[in-house]
Amino acid sequence: MMYWDGGGWAWMMFMPLLWIALIGLIVWAAVRLAHRPGGGQSEGDRPGPGPRHETPREILDRRYASGEIDSDTYREAREHLADQPPRQR
Repeated sequence: MMYWDGGGWAWMMFMPLLWIALIGLIVWAAVRLAHRPGGGQSEGDRPGPGPRHETPREILDRRYASGEIDSDTYREAREHLADQPPRQR
């Protein structure tokens, strides 16, 4: 009978590298998930970690709805925002 004995040393070199790569992948995934808010759930329409930033119009609407500003101030601010060109990101 013939036994294949040509690759034993290669496996002995390869297996520690495989385990190091596997452990590294697990650590990388754990760190990546730990840095996302909400346990991996992203907020808003854009992908990626972090909260979604409100637009100036959304901030104005929220402040008016909560009663922080009156209707005259709200109208003035809306007109001012309408005159401003949209900002580029």
